[in-house]
Amino acid sequence: MEHDPLAKNSFRCKLVTPSAALVDGAVTYASVPAWDGLMGFLPDRAPFMGKLGIGELRLDMADTEKGEGGSRSFLVDGGFVRMSGDVLTILAERAIPGEQITPTDAQAEAALAAQEKDAGKRAAANARAAAMQRMARTRTAI
Repeated sequence: MEHDPLAKNSFRCKLVTPSAALVDGAVTYASVPAWDGLMGFLPDRAPFMGKLGIGELRLDMADTEKGEGGSRSFLVDGGFVRMSGDVLTILAERAIPGEQITPTDAQAEAALAAQEKDAGKRAAANARAAAMQRMARTRTAI
């Protein structure tokens, strides 16, 4: 079977929170933190619906007439992800653009986690702080 040069190499991705629509564009790949681990999405994927976890959402944006796509990262915390047709919809309870996360933010989140009395909330806050620390370290290392 020959390679089809017209094969679709991107899909639409929408990232929405209760307060804002953060992304609505073409991506070539998405790495999504599901509640049970990272999940990758490529074009022509089978339909899927799942629960989001806490962690880094990485979107590899498609090249457009405006220029090269590049990657964008967000810290997402809770919500749902759905792939249907050529559209990946991420409904996140909370999403923070990676470029806005600083080491100071991560330290503040870790301090809040240490003060949390409820074990479940403390675990979630620790996971959020760890993800923020990884993202801040990666961003400052570049």
